Amino acid sequence: MLIAPSLLSCDFSKFGEEIRRMDLAGADYMHLDVMDGHFVPNITFGAPVIKYVRSFTDKPFDVHLMISEPLRYIDDFCDAGADIITFHVESDSDVNETIDKIHSRNVKAGVVLKPKTPAEAVFDCLDKVEMVLVMTVEPGFGGQSFMADMLPKIKAIKDEITRRGLDVIIEADGGIGEGNIALCAEAGVDVAVAGTAVFKAENPAEVIKKLQNN
Repeated sequence: MLIAPSLLSCDFSKFGEEIRRMDLAGADYMHLDVMDGHFVPNITFGAPVIKYVRSFTDKPFDVHLMISEPLRYIDDFCDAGADIITFHVESDSDVNETIDKIHSRNVKAGVVLKPKTPAEAVFDCLDKVEMVLVMTVEPGFGGQSFMADMLPKIKAIKDEITRRGLDVIIEADGGIGEGNIALCAEAGVDVAVAGTAVFKAENPAEVIKKLQNN
Protein backbone atom coordinates (compact mmCIF):
# COMPACT_ATOMS: atom_id res chain seq x y z
CA MET A 1 0.00 0.00 0.00
CA LEU A 2 1.27 3.46 -0.89
CA ILE A 3 0.64 6.19 1.69
CA ALA A 4 -0.18 9.81 0.87
CA PRO A 5 -0.29 12.02 3.97
CA SER A 6 -3.08 14.59 3.71
CA LEU A 7 -1.58 18.03 4.20
CA LEU A 8 -5.03 19.17 5.31
CA SER A 9 -4.04 17.80 8.73
CA CYS A 10 -0.67 19.55 8.94
CA ASP A 11 0.35 22.69 10.80
CA PHE A 12 -0.15 25.31 8.08
CA SER A 13 2.23 27.71 9.83
CA LYS A 14 4.99 25.22 8.99
CA PHE A 15 3.65 23.94 5.67
CA GLY A 16 6.98 23.33 3.97
CA GLU A 17 8.55 21.80 7.06
CA GLU A 18 5.55 19.51 7.50
CA ILE A 19 5.99 18.24 3.94
CA ARG A 20 9.66 17.59 4.62
CA ARG A 21 8.74 15.81 7.85
CA MET A 22 6.40 13.46 5.98
CA ASP A 23 9.03 12.90 3.29
CA LEU A 24 11.60 11.86 5.89
CA ALA A 25 8.97 9.65 7.55
CA GLY A 26 8.70 7.61 4.34
CA ALA A 27 5.55 8.94 2.66
CA ASP A 28 5.04 7.89 -0.96
CA TYR A 29 2.96 10.88 -2.17
CA MET A 30 1.94 14.25 -0.75
CA HIS A 31 -1.84 14.73 -0.91
CA LEU A 32 -2.92 18.35 -1.27
CA ASP A 33 -6.62 19.18 -0.93
CA VAL A 34 -7.70 22.30 -2.79
CA MET A 35 -11.14 23.59 -1.70
CA ASP A 36 -12.96 26.63 -3.06
CA GLY A 37 -15.69 27.17 -0.46
CA HIS A 38 -18.29 26.55 -3.18
CA PHE A 39 -18.00 22.93 -4.30
CA VAL A 40 -17.33 22.01 -0.67
CA PRO A 41 -18.03 24.09 2.46
CA ASN A 42 -14.43 24.91 3.23
CA ILE A 43 -11.53 26.93 1.77
CA THR A 44 -7.94 25.74 1.94
CA PHE A 45 -5.19 26.94 -0.42
CA GLY A 46 -4.52 27.39 -4.11
CA ALA A 47 -1.83 27.04 -6.74
CA PRO A 48 0.50 29.79 -5.41
CA VAL A 49 0.88 28.00 -2.07
CA ILE A 50 1.50 24.66 -3.77
CA LYS A 51 4.14 26.28 -5.97
CA TYR A 52 5.88 27.70 -2.90
CA VAL A 53 6.08 24.35 -1.04
CA ARG A 54 6.96 22.27 -4.12
CA SER A 55 10.67 22.63 -3.37
CA PHE A 56 10.44 20.92 0.03
CA THR A 57 10.26 17.38 -1.43
CA ASP A 58 10.80 15.36 -4.58
CA LYS A 59 7.85 13.09 -3.75
CA PRO A 60 4.88 13.27 -6.16
CA PHE A 61 2.33 16.00 -5.47
CA ASP A 62 -1.13 14.42 -5.57
CA VAL A 63 -3.43 17.43 -5.96
CA HIS A 64 -7.13 16.84 -5.26
CA LEU A 65 -9.31 19.62 -6.68
CA MET A 66 -12.53 20.01 -4.71
CA ILE A 67 -13.60 22.97 -6.81
CA SER A 68 -16.59 23.75 -9.02
CA GLU A 69 -14.71 24.48 -12.26
CA PRO A 70 -11.45 22.49 -12.26
CA LEU A 71 -10.90 22.91 -16.01
CA ARG A 72 -10.33 26.66 -15.54
CA TYR A 73 -7.40 26.07 -13.19
CA ILE A 74 -5.55 23.06 -14.63
CA ASP A 75 -2.73 25.18 -16.06
CA ASP A 76 -2.25 26.92 -12.71
CA PHE A 77 -1.83 23.66 -10.81
CA CYS A 78 0.38 22.11 -13.46
CA ASP A 79 2.59 25.21 -13.35
CA ALA A 80 2.67 24.90 -9.54
CA GLY A 81 4.20 21.42 -9.76
CA ALA A 82 1.36 18.92 -9.56
CA ASP A 83 2.30 15.39 -10.62
CA ILE A 84 -1.23 13.99 -10.38
CA ILE A 85 -4.42 16.06 -10.57
CA THR A 86 -7.72 14.52 -9.49
CA PHE A 87 -11.05 16.27 -9.87
CA HIS A 88 -14.67 15.42 -9.12
CA VAL A 89 -17.01 13.91 -11.69
CA GLU A 90 -19.69 15.93 -9.88
CA SER A 91 -18.00 19.24 -10.77
CA ASP A 92 -19.29 21.66 -13.43
CA SER A 93 -16.43 20.99 -15.87
CA ASP A 94 -16.69 18.47 -18.69
CA VAL A 95 -14.96 15.29 -17.50
CA ASN A 96 -13.30 14.29 -20.77
CA GLU A 97 -12.20 17.82 -21.59
CA THR A 98 -10.64 18.19 -18.15
CA ILE A 99 -8.80 14.87 -18.44
CA ASP A 100 -7.48 15.88 -21.86
CA LYS A 101 -6.31 19.23 -20.52
CA ILE A 102 -4.40 17.58 -17.66
CA HIS A 103 -2.77 15.10 -20.03
CA SER A 104 -1.82 17.90 -22.45
CA ARG A 105 0.46 19.16 -19.67
CA ASN A 106 2.09 15.72 -19.20
CA VAL A 107 0.48 15.35 -15.77
CA LYS A 108 -1.40 12.25 -14.60
CA ALA A 109 -5.17 12.59 -14.35
CA GLY A 110 -7.67 11.09 -11.97
CA VAL A 111 -11.38 11.32 -11.22
CA VAL A 112 -13.00 11.50 -7.78
CA LEU A 113 -16.30 10.22 -6.43
CA LYS A 114 -18.21 11.63 -3.48
CA PRO A 115 -19.80 9.03 -1.15
CA LYS A 116 -23.25 9.28 -2.74
CA THR A 117 -21.96 8.93 -6.32
CA PRO A 118 -22.11 5.34 -7.65
CA ALA A 119 -19.10 3.45 -8.94
CA GLU A 120 -20.57 3.35 -12.44
CA ALA A 121 -20.11 7.12 -12.76
CA VAL A 122 -16.43 6.60 -13.61
CA PHE A 123 -16.69 3.50 -15.80
CA ASP A 124 -16.85 5.48 -19.06
CA CYS A 125 -13.57 7.26 -18.37
CA LEU A 126 -11.55 4.43 -16.77
CA ASP A 127 -9.54 3.95 -19.96
CA LYS A 128 -8.53 7.63 -19.95
CA VAL A 129 -7.24 8.13 -16.39
CA GLU A 130 -4.36 6.92 -14.23
CA MET A 131 -6.23 7.10 -10.91
CA VAL A 132 -9.69 6.89 -9.36
CA LEU A 133 -10.11 8.47 -5.93
CA VAL A 134 -12.98 7.22 -3.80
CA MET A 135 -13.95 9.51 -0.93
CA THR A 136 -14.55 7.54 2.27
CA VAL A 137 -15.89 10.66 4.03
CA GLU A 138 -17.92 13.60 2.78
CA PRO A 139 -15.32 15.96 1.28
CA GLY A 140 -14.63 19.28 2.95
CA PHE A 141 -13.08 18.73 6.35
CA GLY A 142 -10.38 16.52 7.87
CA GLY A 143 -10.76 14.35 10.95
CA GLN A 144 -13.99 12.62 9.91
CA SER A 145 -14.86 8.96 10.53
CA PHE A 146 -14.23 6.35 7.84
CA MET A 147 -17.34 5.23 5.93
CA ALA A 148 -17.02 1.44 5.62
CA ASP A 149 -20.00 1.31 3.28
CA MET A 150 -17.72 2.75 0.57
CA LEU A 151 -15.75 -0.52 0.41
CA PRO A 152 -18.17 -2.25 -2.01
CA LYS A 153 -17.86 0.77 -4.33
CA ILE A 154 -14.08 0.45 -4.28
CA LYS A 155 -14.32 -3.27 -5.03
CA ALA A 156 -16.74 -2.65 -7.91
CA ILE A 157 -14.32 -0.17 -9.50
CA LYS A 158 -11.36 -2.50 -8.93
CA ASP A 159 -13.25 -5.39 -10.51
CA GLU A 160 -14.08 -3.28 -13.57
CA ILE A 161 -10.45 -2.16 -13.92
CA THR A 162 -9.30 -5.80 -13.69
CA ARG A 163 -11.99 -7.05 -16.09
CA ARG A 164 -10.86 -4.55 -18.72
CA GLY A 165 -7.14 -5.07 -18.10
CA LEU A 166 -6.53 -1.40 -17.36
CA ASP A 167 -3.56 0.17 -15.57
CA VAL A 168 -5.47 2.41 -13.15
CA ILE A 169 -4.75 2.78 -9.45
CA ILE A 170 -7.39 3.32 -6.79
CA GLU A 171 -6.91 5.84 -4.02
CA ALA A 172 -9.13 6.18 -0.94
CA ASP A 173 -9.36 9.29 1.21
CA GLY A 174 -11.06 9.88 4.54
CA GLY A 175 -10.65 8.56 8.07
CA ILE A 176 -8.10 5.90 7.11
CA GLY A 177 -5.78 4.54 9.79
CA GLU A 178 -4.43 1.32 11.29
CA GLY A 179 -7.91 0.15 12.26
CA ASN A 180 -9.34 0.02 8.75
CA ILE A 181 -6.51 0.07 6.20
CA ALA A 182 -6.52 -3.73 5.88
CA LEU A 183 -10.16 -3.52 4.76
CA CYS A 184 -9.16 -0.91 2.18
CA ALA A 185 -6.38 -3.13 0.85
CA GLU A 186 -8.73 -6.10 0.64
CA ALA A 187 -11.25 -4.02 -1.36
CA GLY A 188 -8.57 -3.00 -3.87
CA VAL A 189 -7.10 0.30 -2.68
CA ASP A 190 -3.56 0.98 -3.96
CA VAL A 191 -2.97 4.39 -2.33
CA ALA A 192 -4.37 5.43 1.04
CA VAL A 193 -4.62 9.07 2.04
CA ALA A 194 -3.96 9.42 5.77
CA GLY A 195 -4.27 12.69 7.66
CA THR A 196 -4.81 12.63 11.39
CA ALA A 197 -3.39 9.10 11.64
CA VAL A 198 0.08 10.26 10.64
CA PHE A 199 0.22 13.96 11.52
CA LYS A 200 -0.98 13.43 15.09
CA ALA A 201 1.22 10.38 15.66
CA GLU A 202 4.17 10.54 18.04
CA ASN A 203 6.20 8.60 15.50
CA PRO A 204 4.85 9.25 11.96
CA ALA A 205 7.52 7.05 10.34
CA GLU A 206 6.41 4.07 12.40
CA VAL A 207 2.74 4.64 11.55
CA ILE A 208 3.46 5.13 7.83
CA LYS A 209 5.46 1.89 7.75
CA LYS A 210 2.62 -0.02 9.44
CA LEU A 211 0.12 1.39 6.95
CA GLN A 212 2.37 0.56 4.00
CA ASN A 213 2.59 -3.06 5.12
CA ASN A 214 -1.01 -3.73 4.11
